[in-house]
Amino acid sequence: MSEQIKHECGIAFIRLKKPLQYYHDKYGTSLYGLHALQLLMQKQRNRGQDGAGIATIKLNAEPGTRYISRKRSNSPQYLKDLFTNVFTHFDGLTPEQLNNPEWLKENKPYTGEVLMGHLRYGTHGDNTIETCHPFLRQNNWITRNLVLAGNFNMTNVDELFAELIELGQYPKEKSDTVTVLEKIGHFLDDEVQRLFAWFKPDGYSNNEINELIFEHLDIQRLLRRACRKFDGGYTMVGMIGHGDAFVIRDPNGIRPAFYHDDDEVVVAASEKPAIQTALNVPYREIKELKPAHALIVKCDGRVSEVPFAEPGEKKACSFERIYFSRGTDRDIYLERKKLGFQLAETVLKAVDYDFDNTVFSFVPNTAEVAFQGFIDGLQIEYNKIKSKKIEQLGGAADAEEIRKILCPQPRIEKLAVKDAKIRTFIADDIARGDMVGHVYDVTYGIVHNNVDTIVLLDDSIVRGTTLRDSIIRIIHRLHPKRIIILSSAPQIRYPDCYGIDMSKMREFVAFQALVQLLKENGKEHLLEETYYRCLDQVQLPKEQNVNMVKDLYDHFTQEEISARIARIVTPPEIEIPVDVIYQTLDGLRSACPNHTGDWYFSGDYPTPGGNRVVNKAFINFMENKNVRAY
Repeated sequence: MSEQIKHECGIAFIRLKKPLQYYHDKYGTSLYGLHALQLLMQKQRNRGQDGAGIATIKLNAEPGTRYISRKRSNSPQYLKDLFTNVFTHFDGLTPEQLNNPEWLKENKPYTGEVLMGHLRYGTHGDNTIETCHPFLRQNNWITRNLVLAGNFNMTNVDELFAELIELGQYPKEKSDTVTVLEKIGHFLDDEVQRLFAWFKPDGYSNNEINELIFEHLDIQRLLRRACRKFDGGYTMVGMIGHGDAFVIRDPNGIRPAFYHDDDEVVVAASEKPAIQTALNVPYREIKELKPAHALIVKCDGRVSEVPFAEPGEKKACSFERIYFSRGTDRDIYLERKKLGFQLAETVLKAVDYDFDNTVFSFVPNTAEVAFQGFIDGLQIEYNKIKSKKIEQLGGAADAEEIRKILCPQPRIEKLAVKDAKIRTFIADDIARGDMVGHVYDVTYGIVHNNVDTIVLLDDSIVRGTTLRDSIIRIIHRLHPKRIIILSSAPQIRYPDCYGIDMSKMREFVAFQALVQLLKENGKEHLLEETYYRCLDQVQLPKEQNVNMVKDLYDHFTQEEISARIARIVTPPEIEIPVDVIYQTLDGLRSACPNHTGDWYFSGDYPTPGGNRVVNKAFINFMENKNVRAY
């Protein structure tokens, strides 16, 4: 994606099943868990730009000792800063101390058997240390301490907040993170109190009841009660003070979650390759956490995957496959290649199969895998043309003629190069704009002036501002005859509300194109009519909300909207033709058949709250409010 948007957070969880001495003996370090967590987070750093945090819990800690440790960082080098600060606790120790797991656990923080990590990519709000996960809900009862981190966004924070008030709580702020923490925390308190009241009449001492709570605390029941009204996309990891832990995934499987369980360790993360690399786990031994299920690890090491909510239709996020997740996952790699492959024939028709005078390239680096698939498609189409030429030669063809037909290849070049980040904070507005326009540089001398068409593949186009302000301008310096911009993703038409920072409809270049077309074709009244229908929807319960914006797009074809987008992203001083070609929705579904969460493109939201958000986003546009819709 040539333009930056904020998006997915990442979660990491490790539960060591053996005593710390086991890992020291086998792996040569008493800090095996910490090192594994660091690598697990490092391999998911694509999911965090704003900060990171970790927390650990020691099992079977004595009263009066610190058994929960937490560290967070929002520095520019957040992972380095985070783990540098953690490992300073082990500086200056003697070799005997470093090689004594029992001593380390008794005397040093971050030496627990239950570990969680989080990489934050904030969708809104301040980038302060207070907004970094994990969040901690403290209590003097060990079983009421809760540590929580997640990749999530709730569409119904108002409803959940109101429920907390009805429960008698007085939350310190109105945010989905605090609301979720307090909601789960409330029912954790309730479950602990229920067990205490159950065992007390039997004559057990309070200390004995603590041990019974450890054993009998029903995490599945707790989560069923706490998450009953959640509307959103989420993967969360939680740890309770005595050592119980859980990972949960939303009923539609919107946000990703994977795990591995063996006799040494339980590990969970947002991305499969991170587990493969950090724990050296074979691909086939990593499981996907099922939607509406919880991975529960009891303090005694028992592991189960159980339902905590009614599953809905699985709508795993397709944007994960197109862009957000690392492409080192085999399935994601192949899907991205297919997204590019499917564009080849359409593009060749657009350039009239003129291989000699067309240069193919991509931007940015995240589009490289899709471009590889695109090249495969070009080669297949080129080979078809070569085969026809050879057939036309008939039996009289000699080797030289065949060689001349076979030798030419598509002209594939690296044209656009992202330059080092340019600091513009001391420049005036005009100079700053000029500097931003030079975020990308180009390879000169490859394109034939006023002869060649440049085809440039991007993995997705959201706002189009980087295309207009930087890429097209700098590519134009190569003096092509024509520029064609490809998007391996379909047109982004609708806002997201499940954890990606795309909530303002006015920013989408596809929506801008729609509005312009409606106005030019005498259909501006449809905007007003849709506005009032959206207002009517807001008055209804969220379960009855319907996406009122979808009908507006039915008035124009994808090609008509793409043509208008091309006009929007073309700088006014550029006179050569600029075209934009998008992946089709059917093409996306063909390439990513198991990830049907395509509401960004289709408007088909997996939860009622999604329909409410899209209607609210349209209302905000019509009322000229530059605010998020949830």
